[in-house]
Amino acid sequence: MQNPDHKVDLYLEEGCGRCALYQTPNCKVRRWTAELNEVRRIILDCGLEEAYKWSQPCYMYKKSNILLVAAMKEYVVVAFFKGTLLADPQGILVSPGPDSQSIRQLRFTRVQEILEMESILKAYIFEALEVEKMGLKVEFRKTPASVPSELLDKFEEMPGLKSAFEALTPGRQRGYMLYFSQAKQSKTREARIEKYLGEIFKGKGLHDR
Repeated sequence: MQNPDHKVDLYLEEGCGRCALYQTPNCKVRRWTAELNEVRRIILDCGLEEAYKWSQPCYMYKKSNILLVAAMKEYVVVAFFKGTLLADPQGILVSPGPDSQSIRQLRFTRVQEILEMESILKAYIFEALEVEKMGLKVEFRKTPASVPSELLDKFEEMPGLKSAFEALTPGRQRGYMLYFSQAKQSKTREARIEKYLGEIFKGKGLHDR
């Protein structure tokens, strides 16, 4: 078992802090504490390194992101960054959305379900680890010109960002799109996106600070 990240402990106790329900009984994280702890135990048993990124538990191999764990309204998610490269013999991987080119999820709603699927979950984790060790890459299709490819890449990296962005008002979305797209260099677009991730998760627009 790897050294658990104390920030993940705090996340499990208090929530992710992204909304007004933080530290309340209605927080999604606190609603799924038992399930999240069980999933965490299984992942750590597989030898992955635990970290806390984008307000969520993230599990890595030699600093490469392998999977994220997230608490949604109706289920707990184990999201594989390169999920499309997994064989998925059980046919249980789910796409987080129609435009997702890489991320694939496993979803759980009960501790008993997690326990029953422990060996399957471990098999998927070990396969994801092998995919990373082999250096396999997801080949992303060309993206629409109106959407910065750097933003779509972030949607893939961060489960929840796409839904948070789509939850913004159309005006706020257009404002961000225009601001991100105006930068001529990819590094500048990436920097702009990184700068405003927190605001997007808070439901704020470019000028709402």
